[in-house]
Parts: sequence; C-alpha cells; structure tokens
Amino acid sequence: PNMNKGNNVRLTIMRRELAAWFSSPVAYITAGIFLVFSGFLFFSTFFLVNRAELRNFFGILPVMFAFFVPAITMRLFAEEARSGSLETLMTLPVSGLDVTVGKFLAAFISGASVLVPTLAYAVTAAFLGEPEWGPIVGGYLGALFLIASFTAIGLFASALTKNQIVAFFVAFAVSILLAMIDRFLVILPAAIVAPLEYLSAGYHFESVSRGIIDTRDIVYFLSLTSLFLALTVRAVEGRRAA
Repeated sequence: PNMNKGNNVRLTIMRRELAAWFSSPVAYITAGIFLVFSGFLFFSTFFLVNRAELRNFFGILPVMFAFFVPAITMRLFAEEARSGSLETLMTLPVSGLDVTVGKFLAAFISGASVLVPTLAYAVTAAFLGEPEWGPIVGGYLGALFLIASFTAIGLFASALTKNQIVAFFVAFAVSILLAMIDRFLVILPAAIVAPLEYLSAGYHFESVSRGIIDTRDIVYFLSLTSLFLALTVRAVEGRRAA
C-alpha cells in the first residue's frame, strides 16, 4: 500500500508540474528558440553540404540542452520555496523522494517533448536521401540520456535556492562544463585527459550518437542522473528538517 501511495503522490506532482509548464509562455518561447536553432543547423547542413544526415543537429545538442533544460527546471523548487508553498508541501505526509521523482518526471517529459517536432528532420532526411538509421536512433537515445542528466542537475540547483535565475545559472554552468569539457582535452596534460574524458557528457553522448550502444556510456548517464537526484532528495529533506 505504501508503494502505491508513493507512486500516486509522484504521479500527482508530475501531472501538476506538467500542467503548470505547458500553460506557461516560457514553455513555448524556449521550445521555439530550440526549434529555430536546431532547424537552422539541420537545414543549413542539408543544403550547404547536400548530405541527408543529422550529424550537425546532434553535434550541437549537448550545448543546446545545457541552456534549454535549466530553463525548464529552474522554477521547480526555487519558485515554491520563494512563495512558501514548498514548506506547506513538506508538512504533508510525502517524502523528499516522492517530490523529487514527481518533479523530475515532469521536467524530463517537458524536455523530451521538444524532440518530437525534430523527428521531421529524420523524415526529411529519409525522403531526400538514404541516411544511416543507426546514428539517428543512437542520437535520439543519447538526447534522452542528456535530458535526464541535465534535468537531475537542474533540479538540484533549483532545490538549493529561492531564486530562479540563480538556479538557472548554477545548472547551466554545471551542464555546459559537462557538455564542453571534451572540446578542451587537446590542450590539457595527458595524465588528466582520460578521467576528464570520462566525466564529459558530450563525449559519452557523441559515443551513443554514433549508433554504438556501449554499457559504459549508459552507466555514465544513469550514474550522473542518480547522483544529482540523490543530492536533490537530501536538499529537500534538509528543508523539512530546517
């Protein structure tokens, strides 16, 4: 019964957050910006290089998600903490885990929903050429892993502050560092290249987006997501204790 109750609480929180997100203008502004940039990248490759592929679109996703996902997560805890409704929520018989999972699922679905219109790029590529489907499927799978990881980071940042803008910039800073760290490995000492490469979300995403599913990449994304969700639960429970 307790497990069912926990699941019901999580689903209720998830539905509430999804309704709040999709009824806000911020959702459509950020989604619009994302689609304009990704569409430009896709179609410019198409007509300049004349290749039916999504490599350029996937290549910029880690950087775009580092900006886009924190815009979704920044208000999830910070706004409730500022308005006082989080304190009210934490007096109810719900656990920090229930609240965190509910908000995580809502933010993950919100982020993933923006990928749906981009499936038109794959259809266009198939219509105008013969793309390799392995990298396309791998690219979308890697994109979902990125969204999950950056969502967990964004939730943790939002749980630390009552200010949405602070939450956004903390999440953006951590996410962009993980997205870009592999680009700077050539100028770093050889001794630290391997560990930094493993820490790079961009490196693991690129590996998955080649269409090669390696367990090391899956373990990396699951570990990163789990770590920041666990930190978020601690931060939320800390508010209850305070």
